[in-house]
Amino acid sequence: MRTTKSLCPECLAVIDASILEEDGKMMIEKTCSKHGSFKDIYWSNADQFTRFEHYWHDGTGVTNPNVSIDGDCPSSCGLCPSHKTTTILANIDVTNRCNQSCPVCFANASSSGYLYEPSLSQISAMMHMLRTQKPVPCPAIQFAGGEPTMREDISEIIKMAKSFKFTQIQMATNGIKLGKNPELCKELLEAGLGTVYLQFDGVTGEPYRIFRGCNTLPIKLKAIENCRAAGIRSVTLVPTLAKGVNDHQVGDIIRFATNNVDIVKGINFQPISFAGRINKEERLKKRMTIPYLFKLIEEQTHGELTAKDFYPVPFIVPISHFITAEKGFPNVEFTVHPHCGTGTYIYVENGKIIPITRFIDVEGLLEHIDELALSDDKWLGKSLNKIKRISSLISSLPKYIDLEKAPKSVDVKKLFIDVLGGTEEAIREFHHHTLFIGAMHFMDLYNMDLERIKRCGVHYATPDGRLIPFCTYNTIHRVAVEKKFAMPLIKVKAKICS
Repeated sequence: MRTTKSLCPECLAVIDASILEEDGKMMIEKTCSKHGSFKDIYWSNADQFTRFEHYWHDGTGVTNPNVSIDGDCPSSCGLCPSHKTTTILANIDVTNRCNQSCPVCFANASSSGYLYEPSLSQISAMMHMLRTQKPVPCPAIQFAGGEPTMREDISEIIKMAKSFKFTQIQMATNGIKLGKNPELCKELLEAGLGTVYLQFDGVTGEPYRIFRGCNTLPIKLKAIENCRAAGIRSVTLVPTLAKGVNDHQVGDIIRFATNNVDIVKGINFQPISFAGRINKEERLKKRMTIPYLFKLIEEQTHGELTAKDFYPVPFIVPISHFITAEKGFPNVEFTVHPHCGTGTYIYVENGKIIPITRFIDVEGLLEHIDELALSDDKWLGKSLNKIKRISSLISSLPKYIDLEKAPKSVDVKKLFIDVLGGTEEAIREFHHHTLFIGAMHFMDLYNMDLERIKRCGVHYATPDGRLIPFCTYNTIHRVAVEKKFAMPLIKVKAKICS
């Protein structure tokens, strides 16, 4: 169907690749002159691939890139001038220490043999770099690792992010310390933590024994309870999915979230990516893609949620256009590659799932919103154009919203008008009433597509002043960055399970 560039999994050379249909699936094929041919599943459903392809949007990237070399992807990651999306979410690894030793993890001090732990001044410099990105400062930051709570000064780091005025501050964690220390939950909330991004692989102990080495589900449940008691009102569950391990628990995870919707505000499923070498037969057998996840969701929710309820990330670009027109200055645009991630929002009312797509014609509404955003009348002033847009939106909403099918616990029309006004309060109110269900399929060296890399919106900030796309950081650059700033490691073995 199209050509792209990829990497040889053996020598990391940039090579040509083809993405084509085969038996109803989309495959990626590539050949290295030294190491031969490689073939893998790109997307497991060609129809869904084509549907998502329709929402391709290229952004303008950053006007103050960190490196000057252009077109040398992925070696010149930094960001470079050829990158097409600003930083939507920035990761800062605050440590590679961890109180677990998971075989599926990207980073672990015990296995690497060195300590990577940026200083407070280095972290401050990274935050400054993110908030001075042009044309749009990075709005959201996530502290990761390793395990961020291994740092005694994690609350101070979160306070620092608050002082830089990030609108969203979250922490990726295994939840062990949060489950053991209720006071830490209160301390993090007071420091400014907005969301706990919680490793959550299933609703029974078996996936944790396979992925994490022991059953950590009880301590995760305790972490959720401690967050609830402390007043934290946003937990995102992050299941790593693998065939034969926890793919049969997708529906149960969704039900767990709906039963705890007062605090669980999102699920971000992550189909496993393959680190290290794995043969073709094993890859094809174990490879999970977003369409395969759709199939699991539909089967395990008995049709309450289906593939048709999900859209690719760039589907919401018209909302960014509208907010930019309303505010009069650039707003973050979700111009990531359409095959990177997906999501939908659901309401939970009287125990019933109501996907937003069941009562809103989201395609028609967003097309209308984009038309309003891009059709300013040059003869009208800024204020009159704004009034014209809002008036048109209010008058047209009944055409796109079926109030008979909408949840009765919220004024849907008012909520959407407020959200399109772009205020933080309205966006928080929207998330208060909804549950986000999504997925990000991170790439490995076998299914790497450099067109996806150029449009990545999730970047790692590094102490040497660079911003590196998620998938190339974890497959290519992580070790070099960490070793550059490494310190000797004093190994301390933590006991996780009793």
